[in-house]
Amino acid sequence: MSLIEPPRPYSRAVPLIVAVALFMENMDSTVIATSLPAIAQALGTNPLALKLAVTSYLLALAIFIPASGWTADRFGARNVFRLAIFVFMLGSIGCALSRSLEEFVLARIIQGTGGAMMTPVGRLILVRSIDKRLLVNAMSLVTIPALVGPICGPPLGGFITTYASWHWIFLINIPIGLAGLVMATRYMPKMATEPTAPFDYVGFVLSGLGVGGLAFGLSVMGLEFLPVGIVIALLGVGVTATAAYIVHARRTASPILDLRLFELPTFRASIFGGFMFRLGIGALPFLLPLLLQIGFNLTPFQSGLITFTAAVGAIFMKAAVASVLRHLGYRPVLIYNSLISAAFLAACASFIPGMPFAAMVAILLAGGFFRSLQFTAVNTIAYAEIEPELISRATTLVSVAQQLALSTGVAIGALIVELTLRLKHGAAISAEDFPAAFLAVAVLTAASALIFARLPLEAGAELAGRKAHFVATDVRKKN
Repeated sequence: MSLIEPPRPYSRAVPLIVAVALFMENMDSTVIATSLPAIAQALGTNPLALKLAVTSYLLALAIFIPASGWTADRFGARNVFRLAIFVFMLGSIGCALSRSLEEFVLARIIQGTGGAMMTPVGRLILVRSIDKRLLVNAMSLVTIPALVGPICGPPLGGFITTYASWHWIFLINIPIGLAGLVMATRYMPKMATEPTAPFDYVGFVLSGLGVGGLAFGLSVMGLEFLPVGIVIALLGVGVTATAAYIVHARRTASPILDLRLFELPTFRASIFGGFMFRLGIGALPFLLPLLLQIGFNLTPFQSGLITFTAAVGAIFMKAAVASVLRHLGYRPVLIYNSLISAAFLAACASFIPGMPFAAMVAILLAGGFFRSLQFTAVNTIAYAEIEPELISRATTLVSVAQQLALSTGVAIGALIVELTLRLKHGAAISAEDFPAAFLAVAVLTAASALIFARLPLEAGAELAGRKAHFVATDVRKKN
């Protein structure tokens, strides 16, 4: 089957089906962020310890996403997509029935396993079936419905937690998942299975141990959740397995994560620059609800009404992304917009008790606006130099890097709050413990501009519709 096919009658339904998956996954992550303090109280644990529930989900995504491309090619994208939704629903039920932190973390891992196949497979179908020149618009359009999840998530999660029970924030995934199953069965095409190279089992184990050891080790550091020796062992296993995978990938014809793609400047910038940018963005949905509820004593519903404004800002930008990239180009947008986004992230350090809600909403609204532009630019520049036959491998590596960055961002943000609390010898978390974390992750986000600055001036010109501009410029110079 060709990787790039002409539009078919069902092609218009695919973005909608992918959007349903994105909606469920995005709403779930934002709902739980608003409800963390209430869940921690019910499970009898420290609210900061629940970063394990966030990072374990993202960690499961990062570990199992590498198998998504091969699995979709081998068993059919529709079959894998439907199974992923079903597993995600099982994990959601497990979260609602959890009575301890350990049970809750296990259920989140099951959710992450389903999410690892659900969204990447949908994105893979979308990227394979559309021309590169239309990719920016397609990515923007498919994520607009999905952004409804983050908009609904915080206020809905806060309302349910405040006036009902936090258990219901997971059970609402069931009707959404059932709708996704019906739509996938009825409208998603039966894409023929493709010849695939043998599955890289050694690479899968090594990459899983590497990602898992590093991310989980960072997550439990300072929590006293595990003995110090075990934490050090986790980090050691992560470093060793990662180094072993790099050696293995160089000797394998079809590695599960193809590191040779890093030879492409645009792909390399998307992965490494995007990783640094997402460190701060990953920490924000975790830190902000804790600050508003624990530091400001707001209810989960009040907290949700404030935090959801960041997603509203993101939606407003989506319609303008293609035009902005066409007029300014990828390199300037990625450099300067990362600095602007970091500035709005740092501005969250100014949130203090008694601060007018309108001021906080304005900062979050504007920040979401610029972050949305950066996300679309980073996600699409990755495919600027990718040949059609390598799209599956590129999508897998992009997805792993995204989830690992978000997980690491949560771990870093929580660790800084914990260190701040210890330095002042405080017994309880207060609003004064959060500014240092916001400033630190903002610096990491701003550092991504140094990576994007190494891109060539014409990077992504074809994607942004600027190729003709550069050709005309060259002609004028020669004449």
